[in-house]
Amino acid sequence: MKLAFLLLFFLYNICVQGDTPWKLSLTCPEEKIDLVIDLYEESVEVPTMEMFGPMNGYLGGNIYGVWYVTSFKTKDKKAEIKVANDLGSENQKIELQQLTDSTWSMKFIGHNVVKRVSGKKLVKIPSEFIMKRKK
Repeated sequence: MKLAFLLLFFLYNICVQGDTPWKLSLTCPEEKIDLVIDLYEESVEVPTMEMFGPMNGYLGGNIYGVWYVTSFKTKDKKAEIKVANDLGSENQKIELQQLTDSTWSMKFIGHNVVKRVSGKKLVKIPSEFIMKRKK
């Protein structure tokens, strides 16, 4: 009986939270940056970090290294996601906000430490950009 109740409660929560889907694969084509997240469960294989098993997601693409999700908070159509670089030596908070069904705003909170290689130097990426759902 308890199992049936828990199952119904779980399914109800999925239906109620259906308007805030936190299992996404997003991209910013202009910056060539990808964000892959599943804030419901640890189900995302992070490139170059497969030996650690599935995680809640990662930030990758045209940036230096892969940044994996370490923690998150969600409320309505916003999420505050904390990511760390592949060495674990730096971390960054990200605010992700749903604008439309296929468009999201991504902002780095505080000092932006995510960089990309340009020539032989590390340069900061923009602190805010629009992400689109991957097809």
